[in-house]
Amino acid sequence: MIRSELRTLNTHDGNDIVACFFHPEGEPKACVLIVPAMGVGQKFYSPFAAWLASQGFLVATFDYFGIGLSRQTDLRTLTVNIIDWAKFDCEAMIHAITKQARAKPLYWLGHSLGGQIVGLVPSCARIKKVVTIACGSGYWLDNTPSLKWKAWWMWYVAVPISTRMLGYFPGKRLRKVGDLPRGVIEQWRRWCLDPCYTVGAEGPEIQAQFEAVKIPITSLSFVDDEFMSLKNIESLHGFYRSAPRTMTRISPAEVGAKRIGHFGFFNTRFQETLWRTYLLPELA
Repeated sequence: MIRSELRTLNTHDGNDIVACFFHPEGEPKACVLIVPAMGVGQKFYSPFAAWLASQGFLVATFDYFGIGLSRQTDLRTLTVNIIDWAKFDCEAMIHAITKQARAKPLYWLGHSLGGQIVGLVPSCARIKKVVTIACGSGYWLDNTPSLKWKAWWMWYVAVPISTRMLGYFPGKRLRKVGDLPRGVIEQWRRWCLDPCYTVGAEGPEIQAQFEAVKIPITSLSFVDDEFMSLKNIESLHGFYRSAPRTMTRISPAEVGAKRIGHFGFFNTRFQETLWRTYLLPELA
């Protein structure tokens, strides 16, 4: 029987984040850290995490500081940004899950933003393999055609005005992404307006960090992703120049579905297709 356990972890910058650990029956064969997309609460990944635990993995989900269960105060008071999430929240999760799993290998499964920030994580060398799901650069001019006009409105109108007025981004009210701390949304905006996304907006030091990553990376992307174009996906993974990369592009028809999109991979209807056929071999 799968056992889940909620825990509060203290990060090195003094903040608390909430994580959920899914324990398999018996000794785990490896551990999997599920790193979430922007504004997506960890509960979204729970059915997927429980299934992975049923396959023998110790699995952890978490909420970035200021998101979901890790939102303990008014967002207006937070000074956190995305780099903090990577340096402190993700770092705390790596230490926590590897401590529980002892010498077992660690797999990083990053959904969207979760695959974009590996190069920012100090202990990323402890990861055996990275699997990115629906992950690409957020540069708005490379977005899918249907998203471009929405991205323009978000980055040039909605974000600057609402954040200046309220002190945080009211994404839930605007039905865009979700509520985000000011430092997060402003940094993300700078990334999305730069053709080279994170490494362009943050400069040579961050670019060097990405280029130093040597962990094998497998990208699982979907032809009907409403957010990430093929150009977005290839651009982002190109930042990891020293890492062996496997790029797998999947159409809904290949798995007998009408749609997958940006979020569909985590739907339980894909247990025997996307999860077992495409993902499990990457965790061997």
